Amino acid sequence: MLHLMRHGVPEGAGRLLGHCDAPPEAAGIAACVERARALDFGRVVTSDLSRATALGAIVARERGIAHGVDARWRELHFGRWEGADPAELPGDALARFREDPNGFPPPDGERWMDLLARVGAALADLTEPALVICHAGAMRAALTHLCGFDLRQGWAVDLPYGAVLSLRVWPGEPLSAQITGLAS
Repeated sequence: MLHLMRHGVPEGAGRLLGHCDAPPEAAGIAACVERARALDFGRVVTSDLSRATALGAIVARERGIAHGVDARWRELHFGRWEGADPAELPGDALARFREDPNGFPPPDGERWMDLLARVGAALADLTEPALVICHAGAMRAALTHLCGFDLRQGWAVDLPYGAVLSLRVWPGEPLSAQITGLAS
């Protein structure tokens, strides 16, 4: 079983945080810790950003299990848009990015296919039931790999802070994951 959890509410929520290391809010951590208690896993893996690692350290310590940090689970890098309020960005540029994040990535930012590649590599390295605490973009990239979602399908999944996707994954069949539960 693979559980993907979006970190709790960070400072600066609503902005394009991407690779910004916005610290988590205490209430967001508490809500996610409570949600993790209902899940079955033997390992915690997090992105290397504090809004994920702080939560992962608590969950792993509470269970007495390993906590690994893997930068491949980071959010999409928003380049010059890092930390920006989307409402303050040029509407036409933001619309082009949302329509085609490969052809129109954020200025000096990461393309969707690059996020897909790094998340795909991170998925390939998971060998046991795990809780991966990461970001909405990384979760969407995982759905693309595991379920064969296209861009629109992946981005149509609502992933509020603390959302959990639980997937049953069969080794050796890269596009055959069965969504066994979606919780948000």
